[in-house]
Amino acid sequence: GDFSQLNKMSESVETQLPAGDADAAQIVQNLEDDERKEREEKKKNREPPIVYKDAIDVHIEFDTLVGLIDGKLNEEEQQSLEELHQYMLQDEGSWALGENFLEFIGRLLTDKSLNEGVSLRTLNVLAAAALKDDVILMLHQDRRQHIMMNYAYGVDRLPLPQQQALTLFICNLFENLGSSEWLLYISEWSYNNNQISNIRVTTKVAVNAILSEDEDMRDRGTAILYNLATKEVFDDVAVELTMAVLQFLSKPPPEAQLFRCLKAIARFCQISAQDVPQLIQMIGPHPSSFKGSSQRNDDLIAEISRKVR
Repeated sequence: GDFSQLNKMSESVETQLPAGDADAAQIVQNLEDDERKEREEKKKNREPPIVYKDAIDVHIEFDTLVGLIDGKLNEEEQQSLEELHQYMLQDEGSWALGENFLEFIGRLLTDKSLNEGVSLRTLNVLAAAALKDDVILMLHQDRRQHIMMNYAYGVDRLPLPQQQALTLFICNLFENLGSSEWLLYISEWSYNNNQISNIRVTTKVAVNAILSEDEDMRDRGTAILYNLATKEVFDDVAVELTMAVLQFLSKPPPEAQLFRCLKAIARFCQISAQDVPQLIQMIGPHPSSFKGSSQRNDDLIAEISRKVR
């Protein structure tokens, strides 16, 4: 009896152990599936971000880009362009992007010898890429050189169309958890004599857009603001964004933009319970001056008013 019992046990152990590569691959696959399920679960349970899924026709942008850089690329860059094509139009994963890919993107964004439309089309393609759930792997390639964030730090010096596209890129990165967390990284590096970090740049892009004269920019800026407010940000970011929002609110915005602003202010009052309410009192306008635009906004105004004398 004992012997057959032992036999059964050893059989069951054997079935649990990987029999070579196929089983090992299966185990990895199962782990990846579990991770994906967990990510999807998290995604379902969070406040959905505001992103722009239909702002870009990636086929048109890509084809236009190819036309503009035709004959201007070396072999390595040609390869990177092919990788971009596979990633964006053939739906390959971001594993298709080689290690020089971001240097190629950096050239397209900053090379003054190229047509000005090149950087615009590149940013638009990136804004579409930002919605992909594995874009984080591309962003992680940028750990050492910070090509994307150094470029974004100069947002206020770019022509308006490039500012719009860059703001869209940053906003759309909030679509997935990994890339939205990337936007909040606080580790610093030195760039043009400034200590900057991902969150500094994200904040700068948001403020630049919120305070723009351009309607599209303000819309995207308030979307980034709203998205940041659903995250864990530090006091200094909450204060900086609040100051920009109060300036933005000196003219009454459309209901949807007002909602994003009020939602952010309500959240920032929690994060920075002393400074933010004080700022609202000192600078104004008091949120109560916006009463009556909608029920959801009135609810937020009531919530903020409890914190602000």
